[in-house]
Amino acid sequence: MEIGERRKLIDEVKEGLNDAIDLRKDFSDEEIRELITDIVFSKSDGYYLGINEKKKVIDDIFNSVRRLDILQPIIEDKSITEIMINGPDTIFIEKNGRTHKVNVRFENRRRLEDIIQTIVSKVNRTVNEASPIVDARLEDGSRVNVVLPPIALNGPIVTIRKFPEKPMTIEQLIKFGSLNREVANVLEEMVKAKYNIFICGGTGSGKTTFLNALSNFIPKDERIITIEDSAELQILGVDNIVIMESRNANTEGKGEITIKDLIKTSLRMRPERIIVGEVRGGEALDMLQAMNTGHDGSLSTGHANSTKDMLSRLETMVLSGAPIPIEAIRQQIASAIDIMVHLARLRDKTRRVVEITEVIGYKNGEIVLNPLYKFEEEGETPEKIIVGSLNRTKNAMVNKLKFKMAGIPGEF
Repeated sequence: MEIGERRKLIDEVKEGLNDAIDLRKDFSDEEIRELITDIVFSKSDGYYLGINEKKKVIDDIFNSVRRLDILQPIIEDKSITEIMINGPDTIFIEKNGRTHKVNVRFENRRRLEDIIQTIVSKVNRTVNEASPIVDARLEDGSRVNVVLPPIALNGPIVTIRKFPEKPMTIEQLIKFGSLNREVANVLEEMVKAKYNIFICGGTGSGKTTFLNALSNFIPKDERIITIEDSAELQILGVDNIVIMESRNANTEGKGEITIKDLIKTSLRMRPERIIVGEVRGGEALDMLQAMNTGHDGSLSTGHANSTKDMLSRLETMVLSGAPIPIEAIRQQIASAIDIMVHLARLRDKTRRVVEITEVIGYKNGEIVLNPLYKFEEEGETPEKIIVGSLNRTKNAMVNKLKFKMAGIPGEF
């Protein structure tokens, strides 16, 4: 069936649906689908349509009426992890770690804008020309970011980051080659021994996924408080858990609750561990102070291209929130963070742990680091897949006290 004929049939069915629907009555999804099916079969006599094509037309019309139009099958595809809409004519997806353009487009810009309003209204958010940027979490846990014109020059922009129904486990990360068994065992012991661990990496390097995997090593009898911009963590088997999410200001500029506010509140809730999904600004100081005041075993993440770069960024974050001497900031970082794990997305699009570093103190005005593991590239396959391994350095671990206190031998 040609595209023009298909479009004509869909228009005829929609027109017939409008005539058949009584606006005074609420129709269930099943009733709407049944109406669409009847109209498609009655209108398709003049078209050559197989059963599968008819079903596809019915699904497309139902999605345009009751779901998210052409986005619905993309959102329902569990193998797709990211959806990037650059205006009505251009849609990219990330699937199996690869990004490519899909051969679908919105009917027009107005239709894309309608879908955007449907998405944000479901989560009680507002986006318009006066407030053209919105971040939200969908009902299934996916994160959505919307930017409208005139800020976005090439039309409405939507980015949706999907998350799996079940959290990624360390076993799966080992299978995918993100790290090896030895390193996984070491990190498990570090989490159980209550080392404060900070995960850093660039955009799309898998920080949240890795944080979630590590969080599931926490003993199930502890009280955990998670703090995030958009709740994504899925910590399984822990009954005594508090999940908190920040809130943007409303259209009147009121009601904002920041990560910083939530960290301060969490300290009054008798936490044993605090997990901060990501630090971006002045809340870094509150996180460091929490780690330094009896909340060992806390975890967090941040954006950076290397371990040293992350330390510099943490200094900048703290300074953005309080005028503290740089020496005091570095001392705070050195005493708060025990272990830094750096992740990277390599040129073959795989996500790997590329460095694990111990923070051993502060000396001569600098934070002293002790690299424990480093990723070493050995080459690549004919398919351009990088071959390499995360190898132990010759450095011995310095701070073993937490291992001893937890009764864990520790082989360093």
